[in-house]
Amino acid sequence: MLETKATETVQHGSIFGQITKMDHEQLVVCHDEATGLKALVGIHNTTLGPALGGTRMWPYASEEEAITDVLRLSRGMTFKNALAGLNLGGGKAVIIGNPSLKNEAFLRRFGKFINGLAGRYVTAEDVNMNTSDMEYIAMETRHVTGLPEIKGGGGDPSPVTAYGTYMGMKAAAKKAFGSDSLEGKTIAVQGVGQVGKYLIDYLVKENANILISDIFEDKLQAISKKTGATIVDPNLIYDVDMDIYAPCALGATLNDDTISRLKCAVVAGAANNQLKDEDKHGKELQEKGIVYAPDFLINAGGVINVGAEYLGGYHRETVYAQTEKIYDTCLHILDKSEKEQISAQKAAMEVAKARIRSIGNVKLSF
Repeated sequence: MLETKATETVQHGSIFGQITKMDHEQLVVCHDEATGLKALVGIHNTTLGPALGGTRMWPYASEEEAITDVLRLSRGMTFKNALAGLNLGGGKAVIIGNPSLKNEAFLRRFGKFINGLAGRYVTAEDVNMNTSDMEYIAMETRHVTGLPEIKGGGGDPSPVTAYGTYMGMKAAAKKAFGSDSLEGKTIAVQGVGQVGKYLIDYLVKENANILISDIFEDKLQAISKKTGATIVDPNLIYDVDMDIYAPCALGATLNDDTISRLKCAVVAGAANNQLKDEDKHGKELQEKGIVYAPDFLINAGGVINVGAEYLGGYHRETVYAQTEKIYDTCLHILDKSEKEQISAQKAAMEVAKARIRSIGNVKLSF
C-alpha cells in the first residue's frame, strides 16, 4: 500500500499511529545494555526489493524525536530509490547517542541486529557514520554496503551524492533561468559537511558566487580559505539575496518561518526531508514562484553508489553515468509540476508511486 488511510481509532501521536499514517511495514527497536546501543530501524516499503538506506547517529533530544526521524527518513528512501530506478525498497536506521559511543563492540552489536532482519534491510553510512564503521558492521552481517574501496566497496558515497545534487541544481536552474549555467549565480550552501564541501567544488568550477553557512566555525573557515566563499551567519542564511538556496545539513529547513524569508528563484540541495510539511510547504514554494528540486530526487547519487556496490559488479563510471540521469529526471518532474499546476514535491511523489505500483503488480514484497 502506498496511500495512507488511517482509521479514526488510530491515535496519530502513538507509534502505531505514526506507522499507519506513513504506511510503514515495520519499525524495529534495538537495545543492548552491555554496549549502550539504542537504535531504531524503519522499513517503509519493500515492493521493489530489500529496504536500503543508511544509518544515522545523533544525540536525539527524545525517543519520540528519533522515531519521527527514522520514519520520515525511511519513507523518503522508498521514493528516492524508486525515482532513481533502483530495484530496492526504502529503509533507514538511527542510533540514539553521541558518536563518541562508537567502538568495535558497539558497531558489531548493531551489525548483529541488522543481520537478524534477514536481508529485509540493508544499511550504509549516513550522518556521523563512515566507511570504517561499515567495516565493523560487516563483520556481523553481509547486509551492509558503503565499504571502503580497499575492501572492494564503492568508498565514501558523498562525492556521488554531491554530483547528483549538482545535476539537479543545474536542471532547476535551466527551468528558472533558461540556462543551466551557474556562472555568476549567487548560491547559498547551508551545511559544509561531506556532501556540501564536494558540491561547493562543482560550484567553484562554474564560477558561482558562493555563500556558506554551518554551525561548525572550523569547517566554515577551512572552506572559505580554500574557495573564497563568503561566510554567512546561520541565523541569517534565509534572509540574504541569492539565486539558489542549497540546504545540505539536516531537514525541515523549509518551514513556516523560513519560506517567507527566502529571496531566491531556486531551492536545490542535498539535505533529506527539507520540507517540514510536504504538502503545505511544497505548495508554498510553488505559490511563491520558487523552483524546487525535490530532495529525494536530486540527492540520490549516494544510494545509487551504495546500491550498485550491494547488488554486485560495481563500476564507478556506471554509477556516475546513472547519477547524471538525475538531470533529465529533474527536468521531467519540473515540467510535470508546471503542466499540471502541482508542487514539484507532489509531482515527484506521483512518479515514484506509479513505478512502485507498476512493479508491485508483477512481484511480491521482499
